[in-house]
Amino acid sequence: MRFSLLPSFIVAGASSVFADPSISSFPNSLTLPSSFQPIIPAYWTGLPHHRRTPFSVSPDGKSAYLAYLDAAKKNVVVQQVDTTTFTAVGTAVTIPGYEAAGLVAQNDGFALMATVDASGTTDLPTNNMPIVALIRYKNGVQAWRTPLNGPGIHPSDGLTATPDANGDLVYSATAGLYSAYFVVTAYTGWAAGHFGDSIQYVNDAGALQNIPSASTFGCSHNTGIGIEAADAAPFATICAEDQGAIWLNTDTQTMAGVKIANENTTNGVSGEPMGGITNYVFAWQSRGAVDLTTNTWLGAPNTQCSPRWLNHNVAISTMSSKNKLTGAEASSTLGADGDSQVNWITKSETDDHQNVHVAAISSDLALVTWETLTNPNCQPVPLSCSGTYAGTSFQVIDKTGAKVGAAVTDTKVFVSGDIANVGTGKVCWPYVDMTWDLSAPKDSATPVTKMSFACASTGGGSAAAPVASSSSAAPIVSATKEAVADSSSTAPIATSVDATPIETPNPSLVPIEPTAEPTVSVPAVSETPVATSSAAGVINTPSPSVPT
Repeated sequence: MRFSLLPSFIVAGASSVFADPSISSFPNSLTLPSSFQPIIPAYWTGLPHHRRTPFSVSPDGKSAYLAYLDAAKKNVVVQQVDTTTFTAVGTAVTIPGYEAAGLVAQNDGFALMATVDASGTTDLPTNNMPIVALIRYKNGVQAWRTPLNGPGIHPSDGLTATPDANGDLVYSATAGLYSAYFVVTAYTGWAAGHFGDSIQYVNDAGALQNIPSASTFGCSHNTGIGIEAADAAPFATICAEDQGAIWLNTDTQTMAGVKIANENTTNGVSGEPMGGITNYVFAWQSRGAVDLTTNTWLGAPNTQCSPRWLNHNVAISTMSSKNKLTGAEASSTLGADGDSQVNWITKSETDDHQNVHVAAISSDLALVTWETLTNPNCQPVPLSCSGTYAGTSFQVIDKTGAKVGAAVTDTKVFVSGDIANVGTGKVCWPYVDMTWDLSAPKDSATPVTKMSFACASTGGGSAAAPVASSSSAAPIVSATKEAVADSSSTAPIATSVDATPIETPNPSLVPIEPTAEPTVSVPAVSETPVATSSAAGVINTPSPSVPT
């Protein structure tokens, strides 16, 4: 997942020239070289999530690439895509692996972050768990492959593996660095048997960088990762840990730093919050926070909280730089409400909102997207909700976090892949043309051989974030305009951002995370649960049979 950087200056009244977002779609435009199974179940609830399909556009805007795991779950396929017709260009690259975890398009090819088998004969991960590797292709040929964890990688800190491909990859041309942020579980060292996260940097030659900005084991049970490139390391990073907070941890690389939000959590679970960052606008799904108490395991000043609602709403936060918020941090005052600083895009006590993403449309505007469930069934433990899928909404915001125009809702198009800039004032993403059902657990769907694409554009004249030519095909325009009835009346957070846009070939932490929210089933690891209280005062601890 990504977040975006929007430059600081907007001409007074400029937002008024922008129309509400127009959604166009290209159903089944791309024929896949091998089939794709589009659902991945959450490992706590079994509820369906979109299996991630990373999508990225090259800096010169001439090339786009889609990555996906084939239905056999043995290979990651990378296919070049035409940015006008969203059809295949050339022959796909097939790489043995278990998940596509991140993708950066370059003018001469791409860099893929994937989970793969570890090599060698010593210090291999237990239970045959995969590791993460960064794989660079130039002009159709593999140029280099760099393992980011596993045998021989930072052995003094403890060796790690990655059974859960939750993470993302970004690149900065100015720094000449790729950075990968991903979930790990340690199999040697002080953290053996526990889950955390890792931040690694690799230069243009494929050399893993041993620098202070890298980390091998940071936020505990990080179920939401945000990263965006910067002109120099450390890059901007956000983690959602399982102790009670979401952190802007650019300077710390761990579960500390600038507290973006308080969130009700339990061992291994933080409510699947992450939707992404794009150009320093961060979006997530939140249940709100009330009744702050001391985190007895970590000690003061760390806090835990109860949720304001059992359903989720859409929240955003803006940043003035890679390590500073434009508004106030989340409170750590005991007994107080913990969400007074939040800028709510939705604020409903009834509907649930999930699969949140944010993407920069232009130098002035970003697009926030989310799925709405009516009549949701939400449990006290901070998991997800089931319910009736009511469509995907698209809301334009400016750099202060203020809404621009009304949201539009589409019942046929959803966001299941990374969102990338394609042309002037337009962002596009892949999705599978299927009936989306969130009413009950589901671990798979019928494999498909077609991928669809959709785009969102505005009608205004602001400079676009870099990339490709706009589509000349005849897409289907299917979104309908409607006001978001449960919108918050909370005033937007003001910003005084004064920064140059950073390199965002695939601005999606906005893609978010990417749709990359989904997690995969992992081997159970023995770890002491951390109890937290629900809104009803019930102590929530996970079942010992559930992975931690």
